[in-house]
Amino acid sequence: MRKYFITGLLIWIPLVITIWVLKIVVDTLDQSMELVPAGWRPEHWLGVHVPGFGVALTLIIVLLTGVLAANFIGERLVRIWNELLHRIPFVSSIYSSVKQVSDTLFSSSGQAFRKALLVQWPHQGMWTIAFQTGIPGGDVVNHLHGEFVSVYVPTTPNPTGGYFVMLRRADVIELDMSVDEALKYIISMGVVAPPVRPERAGADG
Repeated sequence: MRKYFITGLLIWIPLVITIWVLKIVVDTLDQSMELVPAGWRPEHWLGVHVPGFGVALTLIIVLLTGVLAANFIGERLVRIWNELLHRIPFVSSIYSSVKQVSDTLFSSSGQAFRKALLVQWPHQGMWTIAFQTGIPGGDVVNHLHGEFVSVYVPTTPNPTGGYFVMLRRADVIELDMSVDEALKYIISMGVVAPPVRPERAGADG
């Protein structure tokens, strides 16, 4: 009986959690339908609320924004918009910080979150997985002697929380695993381990 119960849990738990996460995402994106006049919303002419229309609307808005921003007129409008927001007190600091982070994360040429690292954390002798986010900058580099890297150490099982630290490059080990594999490893608390690469296994042996 216990064996069958555990087997059932192993089937249902991932399914329920997946559906729960998808519901949160869909419900959040469906809020974009608030931008549409009440008379134009699907529930007005269908009589019932159908989830998912907001997801489609959000994707269309994002796609059209990208298309418009890619041409000459769109680039000028985006530049004017950015300059306007940068002149508003308080809003400027928030917007500029978020924009710098998003530009770094989503840039195809950026190095943020492109490498999974093995680092000693929170002290010598204890190891965890982290992600390289760049290199130190600003006045920080005047106080660090040697070559350092900026690292994000995520928490488990919620990787959206974590710690930003700067470590000597010699003290970090670059892992032969993708960022997705590293995230699964972290979220599963070490249960879902990435496969061992044959070539690395041979080299380590």
